[in-house]
Amino acid sequence: MRRIDAIALITAFFVSGLVVYLLLQVSGLDPQKAGVWSQAFLVGVLILWLFSYIFRVLTNDMTYHKQIKDYEEAIIQKRWESMTPEEQAKLQAEVEQEKLSSRQAEVNPES
Repeated sequence: MRRIDAIALITAFFVSGLVVYLLLQVSGLDPQKAGVWSQAFLVGVLILWLFSYIFRVLTNDMTYHKQIKDYEEAIIQKRWESMTPEEQAKLQAEVEQEKLSSRQAEVNPES
């Protein structure tokens, strides 16, 4: 996020609080109660954002993790494309062999 985006986001956050305050005053609440409820609204929005952030951290759904995953996939794709068809076939055979042996280990864990 760029600095200007952060400034715009914070400005929108506080302007939304002002709008809620003014709407509550127009609807008939006295200024003190409207102030309390607009602050409660802002705190609620902040808590919701915090929970969404924690959820994204716990599920590895952050921008950084997505960039790392995309980079790793691009590297693997580039390596795959640089391999000869014989090397690709050999690698596929190795992967199939590993899958087969892991399935056998799941079926028969004692061996």
